[in-house]
Amino acid sequence: MAGTAATSAPVPDTRAPGWPAPGTLAALWRYSRRNPSLSVGVALLLGLVLFSVIGAFAYGVSKAQPLSVVPAQPPSAAYPFGTDTQGRDLLAAMIAGTPLTATIGVTAGLVGVLIGTVLAFVAAYYRGIVDTLIKGFVDIGMTIPGLLVLIIIAIAVQGNLSLAQMALVVACLAWLQPTRVIRSQVLTLRARAYVEVARLSGMSGPAIIVKEMMPNLLPYLGAQLVSAAAAATLASIGLEALGLGPLESPTLGMTLYWVISNNGLMLGLWWWFMPPVMIIVILFLGLFNLSVGLDEIANPRLRRSA
Repeated sequence: MAGTAATSAPVPDTRAPGWPAPGTLAALWRYSRRNPSLSVGVALLLGLVLFSVIGAFAYGVSKAQPLSVVPAQPPSAAYPFGTDTQGRDLLAAMIAGTPLTATIGVTAGLVGVLIGTVLAFVAAYYRGIVDTLIKGFVDIGMTIPGLLVLIIIAIAVQGNLSLAQMALVVACLAWLQPTRVIRSQVLTLRARAYVEVARLSGMSGPAIIVKEMMPNLLPYLGAQLVSAAAAATLASIGLEALGLGPLESPTLGMTLYWVISNNGLMLGLWWWFMPPVMIIVILFLGLFNLSVGLDEIANPRLRRSA
């Protein structure tokens, strides 16, 4: 009698609904269609990365310095984005300034999320007086106009801020919002059964936070990082537009500052302010869509079936 082949029970798929199966392009395509916000965000940000990387090799950034080209020239074949009144090639300035502006925002957002994550876990897990103090300080800090505080801090620093100083100044308030929202998520995790089992088994508080709770919040922390980077980028652009940034750096905010200080709008040099504004819009649309896409992954209530 022919033997029957042993069959094993299929392994259940424990991935979140909508996640593509590994190694299948078709599933990845279906997932990108199901979550268009994430796809649009990645595409826009990838476009800016390619614009900066390819432009740095194909066009060069040496023309981003003052007196490098003929000043106040409209867009043409020689100067696709035109030039400003100080002799900067605006295409070269955008190629050089886009990654600098993004670096400031990402650095400040990363510092803010790191500080906020530590404070949120400590406050929500240990509760008591520690939670009261941290929550109270965050609530008070969020009632103060952030841009006003950043301006005061920036003015207090002697001279113009460097890129690193700008990132640190913006990070001074970038941790308030992440602390608040991450704390609310940690409070829900703290009441879960597996956390209680880990606590009864003798695991220490830091071990429970790192090994049991934090891995479950990694997608949510990623979404918070994108949101914090977007807010930090906006804050840095605002400070630079007021002339508090590095004057010699061709960041997007400093380009707007030179437009304002040299009356570019009054002179009719529309091509001077259009490039930084367009790139800022693309940057924020990319960050916003990326944040929405990641939030759908992190929040089960937002997931839709493929």
